Amino acid sequence: MKLSIAIAVLMLVFAAHTEAQEAEKTIEERFTNFGNQMKELTDDLTVKTKDMFEKIGDSEFATKTKNWFTEQFDKMKAKVDETFPKQ
Repeated sequence: MKLSIAIAVLMLVFAAHTEAQEAEKTIEERFTNFGNQMKELTDDLTVKTKDMFEKIGDSEFATKTKNWFTEQFDKMKAKVDETFPKQ
């Protein structure tokens, strides 16, 4: 009786193992899936990064900072022209 139960259990385990192997993806399928996931991730990151830089570039702080540097450069340029006039 115990032998017949053991054989039945082994047959069930063997059947389950065989089905599990058939359902497993091959290495090629896994690499393809991984490549697709990486492409989706990088596309998403590219869009998010682009949007972030556009928001930063249009922000009030960035505009004021750019204007301040432009004014300082113009002042310095005027001072140099005043100190060393062109002949």
